[in-house]
Amino acid sequence: MTRDQYTLVDPAKLYADIEPQKQRMPEPGLDAKLTPKADLGEETYRGTGRLTGRKALITGGDSGIGAATAIAFAREGADVAISYLPAEEEDAQRIAGLLREAGATVLTYPGDLKDPEYCRALVAETVETLGGLDIVVNNGGKQIFNEDLTTLDDEQFDDTFKTNVYAMFWITKAALPHLKPGATIINTTSIQAYSPSDVLVDYASTKATINAFTKALAQQVAPRGIRVNAVAPGPIWTPLQPTDGQPQEKLAHFGENTPLGRMGQPAELAPAYVFLASAESSYVLGETLNVNGGMPTP
Repeated sequence: MTRDQYTLVDPAKLYADIEPQKQRMPEPGLDAKLTPKADLGEETYRGTGRLTGRKALITGGDSGIGAATAIAFAREGADVAISYLPAEEEDAQRIAGLLREAGATVLTYPGDLKDPEYCRALVAETVETLGGLDIVVNNGGKQIFNEDLTTLDDEQFDDTFKTNVYAMFWITKAALPHLKPGATIINTTSIQAYSPSDVLVDYASTKATINAFTKALAQQVAPRGIRVNAVAPGPIWTPLQPTDGQPQEKLAHFGENTPLGRMGQPAELAPAYVFLASAESSYVLGETLNVNGGMPTP
C-alpha cells in the first residue's frame, strides 16, 4: 500500500530505516549529497486542493523543510517562488521540477538573504511572476555551532542574525503592501527558542527573536485580515545539520532525546505549514506550532 500523510502509522516506528550518520559538508550543503537522503514528501505528499489559486514565497525552498513545504504547497494548488543561495542551484532545480510536475507556476530566485536589496527584489519578482502574493514563508536559516562564546566572532553572529532575523524583517516589510485579507505569513522558529543548546547561542537567540516578532506582528496586522504564525521544528534531518549545524559526534545520535526517540523528516513539517497557510486556520494568529517529536515547550 502506498503511504501518504493521511495513512495511519506508528510515529515511533516511522522512518526507522533512516538513521543519521556522521558526515561533513561545506556550508550551505545540498540535499543531493545528504546521507541518508531526507524525505521531502516527494513520494508521499498528496494534495487535496487546500491552497488552490494561492501565490506563495518560500525562502530556503531548495532543500529541507522549505523544499518539503514547497512540494506540499504546489500539490495543494499554489504557485510557488523559492529563494536559495546560488550554490544550492542543483537542489533548487530538482525541487522546481517537482513543483512544475504538480502544475505550479514556479519562480527560482537565487541570492543571499543577508542582502536587503535581494530580499526586496525577491518579493517584487515574486509578485510580478506569480501575479500576486498570498503566503510568505520565512524559512531560510543559518546555524553553525560554537562551543565557546569567546571564540564566536562578530561575523558569524552578524551573519546568523541577518539571515534568520533581518531577512525575515526585510521580506515581510516588502511583502505587506501586497498582502490582502486572508493572506498569511509563516515564520520558522525552533525548539532552540525554548530549550537552547549550549553550542548554539547565536542561533537559539535568533529563534527566540522570531517567536517574539511573530506574536507582535500578528497583533499588529490582524485587523487587516492578515494572519502571522510560526512553526517550531525539533531535530529535523536537513543539510543544516552536517554543515556544522551540529558537532560531528552528535550527528549519529541526532534526535534520540525526543520522546519518539528519533529525528524528524522535512515531510513531517509540511502539513503544519499547509494548515497555517490555509483558511482552515482562520482563527489561528500569533501561534507557534511545535513539531518536535514530543519535547515539552512553554
